[in-house]
Amino acid sequence: MELFDGHCDTVLMCRQFGGGFARNQYHVDLERAGRYQKYAQFFALFGQPEDFPGMSFREIFQLEYDLFRREMEANAGVITHCRTAKEAEAAFTAGKMAAFLSVEGAELLDCSTERLEEAYALGVRSVNLTWNHVNPLSGTNAEETGRGLTDQGKSFVRKAEELGVLVDVSHLSDPGFWDVAETLSGPFWASHSNARGVFSQPRNLTDAQFTAIIDHNGVAGLNLYAEFLGDDPDVDTVLSHLEHWLELGGARNISLGGDLDGCSRLPAGFTGVESWTVLYERLLQRNYPEALIQDLFFNNLMRVVSEVCIM
Repeated sequence: MELFDGHCDTVLMCRQFGGGFARNQYHVDLERAGRYQKYAQFFALFGQPEDFPGMSFREIFQLEYDLFRREMEANAGVITHCRTAKEAEAAFTAGKMAAFLSVEGAELLDCSTERLEEAYALGVRSVNLTWNHVNPLSGTNAEETGRGLTDQGKSFVRKAEELGVLVDVSHLSDPGFWDVAETLSGPFWASHSNARGVFSQPRNLTDAQFTAIIDHNGVAGLNLYAEFLGDDPDVDTVLSHLEHWLELGGARNISLGGDLDGCSRLPAGFTGVESWTVLYERLLQRNYPEALIQDLFFNNLMRVVSEVCIM
């Protein structure tokens, strides 16, 4: 079984509560991830002032980047920081896992194209334009929900496309989403969002939004956060979001984005990165073709990375 997960907050958990990537008590560690034939993971750099009192966003970014870099060095025998799909394939050939780096909330980059370029040079290959708090780029799903991208936001999005950085619309306001779709010509993604048509929650994507992601050849990653799935969710609840998107024609546009270590409650039967096998086995029980499952669990997101993150 091959797995590519588009979002986890393990860096923040290790920074705040101690521990490292090799083995920990959180949702994601390399020991458990090692069960997969191939494993790729976007690790998010994320933090808000309430997490780091008295620190600037620039300082938070640097602290978390330094932790990520140290963990890559400490576990160099089993995982490699990758910037492209080709680098990931080289890691797999060497018997290693592939780590990609993202930023959740462009405020960590001062919402500036100059800081975006600096982050790109450090290996960041995806940026959520916002987290829940409004910033100079756009409103969010939680604050100023009627505000879309500002002129600064549109410039930031265009720079990301120019560099080869994935634009991530999870957490973004609905108007902001449509501004991204209008501004970009190529793929963008919602790294960790579910289907609003299954469970009405502003963090989830409408059918029209998911169709726009299809039109842009992007992906949307299934989120395991119980709050975004439904009441008392289990594996069949997760499956209902996936099947809803399949009905919209999204076989090439669904990926995984568990939000692991970023959520307080998972569906029944899920405990961490090892639990993606629960969904995999349920799909097999439903007689889904293994080729389709492979696309959902790995190929679709790797395709988008290969199309956008070319250097």
